[in-house]
Amino acid sequence: MIKDIYSSKKNVFSLEVFPPKKDDDFPVLFNALDEIKKLKLDFISITYGAGGSTSKRTLDIASYVQNKCNIEALAHLTCVSLDECSFCKYFGELKANQINNVLALRGDRPKDMTDEAFFNRPYKYALDLVNLIKQKSDTCIGGACYPEVHPESCNQEEDLYFLKSKVDAGIEFLLTQLFFDNTKFYNFYEQARNHGISVPISAGIMPITAPSQIHTIVELSGASIPEELKAIFTKYENNADDFKKAGIEYATKQISKLLEYGVQGIHLYTLNKADVSKAIFENLGLR
Repeated sequence: MIKDIYSSKKNVFSLEVFPPKKDDDFPVLFNALDEIKKLKLDFISITYGAGGSTSKRTLDIASYVQNKCNIEALAHLTCVSLDECSFCKYFGELKANQINNVLALRGDRPKDMTDEAFFNRPYKYALDLVNLIKQKSDTCIGGACYPEVHPESCNQEEDLYFLKSKVDAGIEFLLTQLFFDNTKFYNFYEQARNHGISVPISAGIMPITAPSQIHTIVELSGASIPEELKAIFTKYENNADDFKKAGIEYATKQISKLLEYGVQGIHLYTLNKADVSKAIFENLGLR
């Protein structure tokens, strides 16, 4: 289980992959995983679409990671449109595939979900899902956290209050939302510890490797952009190769400083790109 990895290692390295939209694209992802598994990774997380829209694909990929790549798989699970029947089915399939780790999330509201269904959903928050998992399973549970405050929280104090509630309910490690300013993480980490949150926390890092990511992932995440990163955007926006190289170097620098700080884990958001993951590990001297 992933909780045991954190207890036995100084630094835990992991990354996230997501299911392709089309079944025809699965071989591409599996080929990427075959390359990624050569890195010194401790676990790989697999995302779960809004309302469980990719749950079958999530399971298929998690099984491949766990049983073909021989790396601990962390299957995402959202509760926004979950009921007990679908929960039991999902966990039955996890068990059948020897997958022992789940990332418990509320998840985004599906576009086709009615107001009535949304407001009357049985499990409203990630806390409800954590409680359900603890009642029904001995699965290792991970959770998400936000160095720059959850977008629906009024402030960091409120955000940390609800985060501690999830941890007290049974979350055993945390993965942060992506960020580009390490000082945001340092502040969050210290405040989390001051609020009695003692579980391991992995820092979520995304290399920005293409100008198109600036207006999609960066803006949607709400992460603040340091001047140093803005300068990269400006300097290399018309040179794709140099932009990619500079983005990888910036992420590598972030990670190096986080490791010096003493972070317990690094969680990479590299968008299924094996070459980007490999480049970062090479820069860090971890291959």
